[in-house]
Amino acid sequence: MPDSVLVHSPATLSNLGCGFDVFGLALTAPYDTIRLRRSSEPGVRIQHLDGYGLTTDPARNVAGVALLALLAEVPDAGGFDMEITKGIKPGSGVGSSAASAVGAVVAANALLGNRFTKMQLVGFAMAGEVVASGSRHADNIAPAIFGGFTVVRALEPALDILALPAPPLWVAVVHPQIELKTSDSRKVLPPAVPLGLAVRQWANVAGLVAGFLTADYDLIGRSMDDYIVEPARLPLIPGLAEARVRALAAGAIGGGISGSGPSIFMLNRTEAVAQAVGVAMGSVFAELGIEFNTYVGPVGTAGARVVSEV
Repeated sequence: MPDSVLVHSPATLSNLGCGFDVFGLALTAPYDTIRLRRSSEPGVRIQHLDGYGLTTDPARNVAGVALLALLAEVPDAGGFDMEITKGIKPGSGVGSSAASAVGAVVAANALLGNRFTKMQLVGFAMAGEVVASGSRHADNIAPAIFGGFTVVRALEPALDILALPAPPLWVAVVHPQIELKTSDSRKVLPPAVPLGLAVRQWANVAGLVAGFLTADYDLIGRSMDDYIVEPARLPLIPGLAEARVRALAAGAIGGGISGSGPSIFMLNRTEAVAQAVGVAMGSVFAELGIEFNTYVGPVGTAGARVVSEV
């Protein structure tokens, strides 16, 4: 077994419109880079090689907490030194905390002879999400580990995650540089939902899964509307409504808020359309005087992966 591994752990989209806390989709980039080395000294030591100023205390760092959860199952594993280079900006809404937590446990699993299943790795990485958002959820963790399109069917009494194929799709993501905390995004959610609205949402959930499985792009577009969560969060992201209008006019299939925001994503049939959609969405924030970053790339068919061993 190697003494050191380098892992790339990708950004992810969650919710995908109608699938709040259930659907996830892996991207190819941006990604976090995790270097994990064996150490004769017990415990976990963390060094950040980026400029985000995140804590290096293993008990408060999402990657550290995930790694400690894994090590609790392997008391004779010794210790690890971890270097983290975040390519995904914290708070961007594209699974930044999940990428770090997943990268840590995938790297540790490689150093331990791959003794854990992907489902077990999801469980360890979810411990990091509790630190990041205060809740145990897997909608970003699952695609970061399995790749492609994932459905979190259940967390209790046992994890039940479906890893499904995604048709060829290109994703355009625009990240307006505004601060939006996950906790604030959750505070605006309605405590109850009228039955009629819930039925419409369930129909879209079923339609989106069917659209992915049959590569029916029109069905995917018709099924992405979110009648419950996105309307409540609309006021938190200036320009969201207009960005959607311009994206659809530029040829996007459909999209919405990525996770709790503030990033906005759109799914597209081709790279050329995705590039045009990215420009169209960006123009909204340029007019509002809000700085933004844009990412365009294909859906990631693989999750976090070891790119080198020493």
